[in-house]
Amino acid sequence: MTKSKRMGIGMAEINRLKEIVETLRSENGCPWDRVQTHESLKPECIEEAAEVINGINNYTKTGDAENLKEELGDLLLQIMFHSVIAEEEGLFTFDDVAKTVSEKMVRRHPHVFAGVTYNSKEEQHAAWEKIKKAEKAGKEWHADYLPEAFEEAKELIEKAKERKGYK
Repeated sequence: MTKSKRMGIGMAEINRLKEIVETLRSENGCPWDRVQTHESLKPECIEEAAEVINGINNYTKTGDAENLKEELGDLLLQIMFHSVIAEEEGLFTFDDVAKTVSEKMVRRHPHVFAGVTYNSKEEQHAAWEKIKKAEKAGKEWHADYLPEAFEEAKELIEKAKERKGYK
């Protein structure tokens, strides 16, 4: 299958997923899905991320990728859910999310996308850090909230373990 054919199928499925989430959140959709917010979906988001880790572990130990595929889909659903909510709020769209990460990866890999040559892994890493620092200029305060987010994530993981019966 050619790259363009794969991309066409992928976009059709992404659009289908977006339509499904929009339908779930519509007036005639699911009452639970309709009332979700960025805040209320935090537990599901962290739980799905942990389940992706489990999927990777299962694949590594067994060679069976089915669970990983399913869990990546569940995490993608969380990303789509947050993107649809953000679009409803007039903040950004799923396309904006994809564009932002694509642009970041191209910027941070000039040795792949812009013909830049590095003489060592250390030089490449230093360049990565310099690019990242330039991207974050004026937004350094974002990192001030990271320790709090890690603590919240730990609490959410503990609650997820309780819900799943592992505590």
